[in-house]
Amino acid sequence: MRTGVDNLINYYKTINRKIIKQEECTSGCWVNCMAPSERDISFLTAEFKIDPDFLRAALDEEETSRIDSENGVILMVIDSPVVEKSEKNLIYYTMPLSIFITEKNIITISLKNNEMDGALKGEFARSTDTANKTNFILNMILFLAGKYLKHLGQLTRVSDRAERTLRKSMKNKELIQLLEIKKSLVYFSSSLKNIKITVEKIARGRFVKFCEEDRDLLDDAIIEINQAIEMTDTHLSITDSTMEAFASIISNNLNILMKVLASLTLIISIPTVVSGIYGMNTPNFPMMKYWWFPLALSLALMYVAYRILKYKDMI
Repeated sequence: MRTGVDNLINYYKTINRKIIKQEECTSGCWVNCMAPSERDISFLTAEFKIDPDFLRAALDEEETSRIDSENGVILMVIDSPVVEKSEKNLIYYTMPLSIFITEKNIITISLKNNEMDGALKGEFARSTDTANKTNFILNMILFLAGKYLKHLGQLTRVSDRAERTLRKSMKNKELIQLLEIKKSLVYFSSSLKNIKITVEKIARGRFVKFCEEDRDLLDDAIIEINQAIEMTDTHLSITDSTMEAFASIISNNLNILMKVLASLTLIISIPTVVSGIYGMNTPNFPMMKYWWFPLALSLALMYVAYRILKYKDMI
């Protein structure tokens, strides 16, 4: 079989419990395609006998997790967690990873970098057989669930840092960062719940047949996904509570500031009132002939106003 037309199509095969990159695609190979071009799509549809419309439908960025089959080819779409750097912050979101199961091969397609380099080493590589399609699918689900848990741990640390900073200084930067974290958690929560539904469909055995060993692997995958869902929901709840608490603190601080400014405005307006009265040149006005009296009266009234406002906890 021909090699991929672009460098973005790579072939891998399990040899001696290791996933080794291959120069050409043979039976039992895992075909990984990242950000396919039109030439790549034409190549894949021609070489692996995949209906073009079936393949293009899986390349929709808004595609949710699902499983389907057409003309002997099984399509499973699973949302994969993605992290990108934007300015000084990391942005977490999900991107659909399409898995096509043909008669001889498994093909994974992602619109962006799907971080599959991490699958070439570690537990996934040791426990996965690219020639065993059911084993590959379940190990891929476990691998993605592990990525979700890893990114959730990173989000927790970022959230903790932002919270510690907010305790010292109320800055928009940290509040915006908490908002981004909340948005990422919403993406993760929605994607994980859709993955759970897809895995439950797989468990029925309609699309993929299982042996006893695969059943144990399926149970592990379901446990990992449930753990990720619970962890996401917990962090989402904590982030919501944190944002509400800091929003209340900011509102309370603003009220205190406005109260203090109003009190100070009242105090410094007293000399203006006193000088205005004594500046009207009214005949026979008390203490009119003493220039220092308006000043002393202003200071005395300001002190009295200050003590009253202090007593009322207005300053």
